[in-house]
Formats: sequence, C-alpha cells, structure tokens
Amino acid sequence: MCIRDVVDQALTTGLLTLEAENELRVLLSNKYGYEDWQAFMSLQSAVIVGQVQQESRRLSEPVRSPNLGNYCRVTDCVS
Repeated sequence: MCIRDVVDQALTTGLLTLEAENELRVLLSNKYGYEDWQAFMSLQSAVIVGQVQQESRRLSEPVRSPNLGNYCRVTDCVS
C-alpha cells in the first residue's frame, strides 16, 4: 500500500481511521515520491476544512453529557 492509496480511501469515505493514520506514519517514515507527498498534502487540506474526519480526534474530544451537565471523553461516556 502507498500513501496515495491511504489518502484515496480517506477522501472517499470522509474518515481517516486509526489504522490508516498508523499506516501513514509508517509510510511517511520511509522514502516516498512527489505524488505521494501531494496526496498527503491534499489529505491535510481535507482534514483542515472538515471534508475528512480523524477517528483519533473523535475519540479524544471531550463531550458534554446532557444528563449530567459535565464533560467526559467519548471513550468514557456510556450511552
């Protein structure tokens, strides 16, 4: 798998999964070409404008519990 493949998947689904994010870290730690760099930059832009969501950010964002009036992390909240 190359960077472009991971980026294409994220752009298509609108979600950068934890697995894809980890795969990108591995791929970016090795040599890559200009087209892969361009693809990664387009992914960064898509994340900035909200076209692609990062699963890792969703899991770490504080969420307000409507019943308790307090804040908790998504992973800590029970529905």
